Amino acid sequence: MARQDRLRLGALLHGVGGAVAGWRHPDVPADGGVDFDVYRHWLRTAESGRFDLVFITDTLFITADSTPQYLSQFEPVALLGALAAASEHIGLVATISTTYSEPFTIARQLATVDHISRGRAGVNIVTSASTSTALNYNRSEQDHPDHDTRYRIAAEYLEVLRGLWDSWEDGALLRDKESGVFFDRARLHTLDHRGEFFSVRGPLNIERPPQGSPVIFQAGASPAGRDFATREADGIFLGPRPLPDALAFTEDIRRQAAAAGRPDGAPVVFVAVTVFVAPTQEEAENLYREAAGLVSPQEGLGYLSLMFGQHDFGNYDLDAPFPDLGDVGHDGFQVGSRRIKEAARDNGWTLREAAMEAVTPRGEFIGTPEQIADRMQAWFEAGAVDGFMLLEAMPHGLETFVELVVPILAERDLTQREYSDGTFRESLGLPLPPNRFAKRDDDAPGGAGGRD
Repeated sequence: MARQDRLRLGALLHGVGGAVAGWRHPDVPADGGVDFDVYRHWLRTAESGRFDLVFITDTLFITADSTPQYLSQFEPVALLGALAAASEHIGLVATISTTYSEPFTIARQLATVDHISRGRAGVNIVTSASTSTALNYNRSEQDHPDHDTRYRIAAEYLEVLRGLWDSWEDGALLRDKESGVFFDRARLHTLDHRGEFFSVRGPLNIERPPQGSPVIFQAGASPAGRDFATREADGIFLGPRPLPDALAFTEDIRRQAAAAGRPDGAPVVFVAVTVFVAPTQEEAENLYREAAGLVSPQEGLGYLSLMFGQHDFGNYDLDAPFPDLGDVGHDGFQVGSRRIKEAARDNGWTLREAAMEAVTPRGEFIGTPEQIADRMQAWFEAGAVDGFMLLEAMPHGLETFVELVVPILAERDLTQREYSDGTFRESLGLPLPPNRFAKRDDDAPGGAGGRD
């Protein structure tokens, strides 16, 4: 798989910031999760820095231990529609659960956003790790599918989405007032999907999205998630990780994608980073310490509970060695929980230390603008990433990055200086998917497809 021609930039938007306890900072609006002005400001900041996309995460189940980012927040697809009207160029990605939503509804919503934005919609496919999510969807926790089954559901779900988006061939809607013919019946197609998990007739009651299919992201790094992403995703969103791990993952994805015959450049790999940037190293370190100091031990344990599938850490000794949890976490956030276990074992962390490090990992993107640009360039040129997804840990972090780091990256010709015409898919160097129902030239009588 060919690498991308330039470094891509994305921003993950949370109303109260990306840090678990960031809402406690005096400059953060504590009601930012339901304040559209906050999202619009960040959107326009990212667009002013010529970012490629903004990314909205989601959850479908909360408890009293959930992090503030998810306790009160906008529904992502509805938010995307509003952001589409407030922007001009940037890609817009919303998270949806294939385990707990209906493909017909989601296909219609995303096609709508793609039309409103003139081809800038994307979707992050997740499978919902928490068993408790079932309780919000008329099911019991025992009905929650296991990890690998959820990915089989996701694969079929995506097949249905794409089939519905192909309902209308290009040119099918004639809208000819003189003849009274609104559409060409031969170019409208009923899907009639009957699979293991879904039965969907179709057709979709909105014409094909401008991109053919909104850009498909996938954020799982487990073997099942990796296989799904390699076969199906246009982009992959990885959580924070060190350079050697990111490089090994991306090289593996590229090998698998090439073997699967994927188009050059697909999938595009983004790694999440939390950047602490300031004019001096000391000031950048102070920003990190300030962010880490906002987190309480209880919030750290709440975050661990989320990563380990709602496991209760309240009965453990905070200052004893991190407990031996066996297979706990295997059916939740599989890779994230395993990484925490391994790091705790390798570093001899207590439960308290593991919780605090998991919530506010130090990472290597702490420094001056030149240092941050150097590290991003090194990751990109090593082939570890196609792009970075910035997590907002401190207020004004995105603005500072755009002001101090983006000009250096642009000067080095690593990022785009101006937006080009075209869709989000085209900006990522990804091809327009063909409509499965449209006749190719070689299918016509007398063509290659029509010969005996």
